[in-house]
Amino acid sequence: MKKISLFLLIFLLLFVGLLIWNAVNYKPNQTEVEQVQKVTVPVGAADRMAEAISIRTVSFEDEADFDSTQFELFNAFLEKSYPSVFANTEHTLISDYSHLFKWSGKDNSLKPIILMGHIDVVPIASPAVWSVHPFTEGVKNDTIYGRGTIDDKVSVIGLLESAEQLINEGYEPNRTIYFAFGHDEEVSGLKGAVPIVNYLKAQNVQAEFVLDEGGAITNGMVPGVKENTALIGIAEKGYLSLELSINMVGGHSSQPAKETSIDVLSSALSKLKNTLPPRKITPALAAFMDGVGPYMDFKSRLAFANRGIFNSILLNEYEKSKQGNASIRTTTSPTIFKAGIKENVIPTLAIAVVNFRIIPGETIESVIEHVQSTIDDERILIEIKGKGYNPSPISPIDNLAYQTISRSIKEVNPGTITTPNLVIGATDSRHFVDLTNNIYRFTPIHLSPKNINCFHGVDERISVSEFKDGIRFYRQVILNGSGI
Repeated sequence: MKKISLFLLIFLLLFVGLLIWNAVNYKPNQTEVEQVQKVTVPVGAADRMAEAISIRTVSFEDEADFDSTQFELFNAFLEKSYPSVFANTEHTLISDYSHLFKWSGKDNSLKPIILMGHIDVVPIASPAVWSVHPFTEGVKNDTIYGRGTIDDKVSVIGLLESAEQLINEGYEPNRTIYFAFGHDEEVSGLKGAVPIVNYLKAQNVQAEFVLDEGGAITNGMVPGVKENTALIGIAEKGYLSLELSINMVGGHSSQPAKETSIDVLSSALSKLKNTLPPRKITPALAAFMDGVGPYMDFKSRLAFANRGIFNSILLNEYEKSKQGNASIRTTTSPTIFKAGIKENVIPTLAIAVVNFRIIPGETIESVIEHVQSTIDDERILIEIKGKGYNPSPISPIDNLAYQTISRSIKEVNPGTITTPNLVIGATDSRHFVDLTNNIYRFTPIHLSPKNINCFHGVDERISVSEFKDGIRFYRQVILNGSGI
């Protein structure tokens, strides 16, 4: 017994020692770069951004609400504001309102890069709640206000400002650069991004990398990390909405049956909410952990550096917050419930819509199988609503494309950590998977607990200095990306 006890003690000491060794050697994987000299941003850039915001390029769910005159105004605004870009690139108008610019490079043997943004914005749900006008406030107290300032006209205008400036300086890129701006990203990109991709496919374009919106520079948003952290999306979740419906005998509310259509459908939704899809640490989340883990306290480093041992503990922690939970599983969100037309009539038909954001490693088919087995009620009809899509492939981080974006962030934002990340929303870049394996998602904006709720929310805004740094970031992406 003594020998066994001694053996177990030695094993335990070695095991604990290994865990501590891994934590101690869990070092930052950041590449050090020098800050570039801040170039002077073109005069009037902030005013042009404010003018872009004032044009109400809103995408509505109901196509009947689409206001083509606003998108035509935006077309004219671009041509007026960026004459050098239009004069020195090949401009193609796609589906009347989406834009593709080809800035030809000197070396045709190099694959092009594709830099993206979208010109449409989401509607204003409650304009009276805004403290400023959501479109026409302009620049106020060194801040640009309005719908689209951070989603996503900062990308469109930031890219065009940087290109206009570089062209006026006489710069010629080594590799061809495409600027791709869709006009319906907020409602799927089927008329903007998809035709742009089809056009590029017809030209046999294969890209070195794609950069679209997605991550941001977070301040105080990563628990345990004091440094500003730039999240570079290397993958995004899939999307699926399922319509659940049941048709049963109705009748007068004074004589209810044991079960009604509302009872059955409510029970089904309750089952779905109480039986969630499995949790997992995906490769994208693991890469994020390795990016930020070395900057955390010792207890967190110990867990992150030994994920195989502490997997359940880590998943339990992530599950506690809605953002963390969205990073570890396919989420289940009932969003619509329709039943009944009168207070004293038991409805025959009940309909619900459940939205799922699918984690990498799962598919539309696996989600449907989960729903069917969980509900386990043949009376409920399950149908796909709209167009779903699977999660994107996970882009590599051990290549020059990722390092180019990371370097460009740090050159403009010294002291910032860059890390891969899983984007839990959707971007137009998901349509570009046939053009390259290297798709990354980052927008040069700062998000913190103070302004995170203005994203698709109230008082959306960006400071003038932050907007100018965004232009500088895109300038570096063009310069660095052209040289890789």
